[in-house]
Parts: sequence; C-alpha cells; structure tokens
Amino acid sequence: MRRAIALARTRVGLTAENPAVGCVIVRDGVVVGEGVTGEGGRPHGEEVALDGAADLARGATAYVTLEPCGQRSSGGLSCSERLVAAGVLRVVVACSDSSIYADGEGSRRLQAAGVAVDHGLMQAEAEALYAAYRPAKSLESRR
Repeated sequence: MRRAIALARTRVGLTAENPAVGCVIVRDGVVVGEGVTGEGGRPHGEEVALDGAADLARGATAYVTLEPCGQRSSGGLSCSERLVAAGVLRVVVACSDSSIYADGEGSRRLQAAGVAVDHGLMQAEAEALYAAYRPAKSLESRR
C-alpha cells in the first residue's frame, strides 16, 4: 500500500474531477503491475495496473488507495468489474470513496464475485491525499 500511496501522490491535483488513485498488483510476493490515474482523470489507476499485469493479475492481490469504482460515468466497465474479470482474488483498499460512482458499490461487487476485500490499510495516509477531493454525492449534483 505504501507504493500505491506514493504513486497516487504524484498525480494529486492533476486528475481533474477524479481523484488520483494508486494501484499495485502483487502475485506471489512480486509486483506484477502498478498504475496511477492519468492526468485529466483517465485512465483510472486500476486500469493501468491491470494492463501492466496482464494475465499475471489472475490470483493476485490489488492494493488500491481508494475504493474501486462500482460504475463509470462513461458507462464503460468499472474498475471493480475489471478487477473481477482479471481474476484478482483479493483487493486491499486504503479508504472508502463516497462518490456516486463508488460509495460501497465497488466493494459489494467484488465481494459478490468472491473477491476478498479488506479496508483500512494505511487509511490515514491515503485520506490525506483526498482532503481536497469532493466527490459528487448524487446524479443531480453532476448536472
């Protein structure tokens, strides 16, 4: 998680309305993929890490600084869906995301698919990254 937080820190303030999320994928004690949200907010950190890990993500653990999204504003696959499709077995989340695109939905989707989800590892450090992040609380607030 320490590496995921370090990655996220490099993009704070550069990801527009989206938060800067770091993700590190570990399999058998080896980092097989890592990523951070792109400048302007796309791609998401989990997407970058999954692309880097490719098939090595199957059976791995993903360490993510902020809860993976449960849905996408663009309508594409959410990060939680991508993690499930990649075969990740465990997701460790530093802190929750109260955005309408996450707010527990990402964690619930992962758990429903049989993925173990742990919350709170290095939570205070991750929350400090998101002090200025003000997620949309409802679809009405996005208009």
